[in-house]
Amino acid sequence: MPAPPALPLDAEGILALAARSMFHLFSSISQGMFLVDSSGRIVWVNEGYRRFLPALGFSSIDQFLGHMVEDVIPNTQMRRVLETGEPILVDLLTNKAGTFVVSRIPLRAESDGPEGGAGDVIGAIGIVLFDQPETTLQPLISKFALLQRDLDDARRELASQRNNPLYQHAPDGQRRSKYTFASFIGSSPAAVEVKRHARRAAQSTSPVLLLGETGTGKELLAHAIHASSARAKGMFVSVNIAAVPDTLLEAEFFGFAPGAFTGADRRGREGKFKLADGGSLFLDEIGDMPLGLQAKLLRALQEGEIEPLGSNKLVPFDARVIAATSRDLPELVRRGLFREDLYYRLNVLPLRVPPLRERRSDIPALVEALGEDMALRSGEAPPELTPDALALLAGQHWRGNIRELRNVLEQVTMRSDSQRIDAVQLERILREAGLEQIELPDLSHAGGDEEAALLRPLAQQVAELERKAIAAAMASTGGNKLATSRLLGISRATLYERMTTPR
Repeated sequence: MPAPPALPLDAEGILALAARSMFHLFSSISQGMFLVDSSGRIVWVNEGYRRFLPALGFSSIDQFLGHMVEDVIPNTQMRRVLETGEPILVDLLTNKAGTFVVSRIPLRAESDGPEGGAGDVIGAIGIVLFDQPETTLQPLISKFALLQRDLDDARRELASQRNNPLYQHAPDGQRRSKYTFASFIGSSPAAVEVKRHARRAAQSTSPVLLLGETGTGKELLAHAIHASSARAKGMFVSVNIAAVPDTLLEAEFFGFAPGAFTGADRRGREGKFKLADGGSLFLDEIGDMPLGLQAKLLRALQEGEIEPLGSNKLVPFDARVIAATSRDLPELVRRGLFREDLYYRLNVLPLRVPPLRERRSDIPALVEALGEDMALRSGEAPPELTPDALALLAGQHWRGNIRELRNVLEQVTMRSDSQRIDAVQLERILREAGLEQIELPDLSHAGGDEEAALLRPLAQQVAELERKAIAAAMASTGGNKLATSRLLGISRATLYERMTTPR
């Protein structure tokens, strides 16, 4: 009988045999394996992994091989392994093909040094350990799901406190302003101008009338005006006139006495004017107020007192009125739908809130802020828009302004398998939203905007130029941070510092 094969006697032979054996073992017992080279390009796939290709959108192996790994496997972390050289031994990967328990291991070249050892990273291997973890790893998944729910709850609570910085100091049940002027995102000339006028209005006690299209941030500015005023410690009471039936508006405003009408609370109820005593009363959509109530509102503002329904007593109040509307009040006055004397009483400090198309340069900052808010609420990473996607956003008319912008961002984020959003994905969402023609960015005022942009602190302009250069380089290299740092002529550590440090 032939002698059984013997182990190699040298250390290098033993290591080579062990490596081959481990590779074949993982290839046979795992659910699938693939290899990428140092650039992140897929160069080999075993038979087990091929069964996942249809779910990933590929009908043949030829369509899969040769592509960058993040382009064909959503949510993969292989790029991180290539850049850091550190393995990710056990991780959960979820994409449109399912949920998997995976390992990612860097492959290193042999060192040429006298002591041997591992050299530079020349590739990485991805291993699918389990493809149905919900059954094979039920105890671990249950524990992970519980921790994830706790984390999501904590993130939502953090988002609530982040967006309501003043509410956390308010006693339970009391109404406080939720936003400050810092919440009004934008550094364009139009945004800076409206904030400047709003800050001046906050120092006054006269009525403020906020004019602008829907979704421009009128309510946010009303909160900010109250928070910056001498009445900041008082209540901020808001009434959306368009949302309250006409028959209930008078009771909503002025309250009612006990037993004032059938079904009324026997204890009576205070109206919003009295609740806002010592604070601010925000009347949203004032243009929708019925004519019959406008006369009573005018009298209340002029006399500083109200008469609850069913009562013969006058109740004094001291509330600063902030009104807002998206309608053309002068036109309503001309048509007899809005009282002229009430218009003059409200139009003491008018503030026009600019639409988004008049401050297109604020769109990148708005996208970043909205993306962070969406991420905090959902527990997922914020979307990353490519420069061409941002340019496409800047070219839209935005009839719904910031509210419409947020809606588009939420749609494209929910329907994308990748965190990175390009112009092609975005254009599809815009067309499905009913836009017949996708507009290109309006560059007709570029000269004036450029001149205004130069009249800023030099450090701010340098930081902005750095951000643009990094974004362009990242887009050019497909998100490869090592290649980006080489392209920009800086170290990878410097690149990470520039990307993570607020500037």
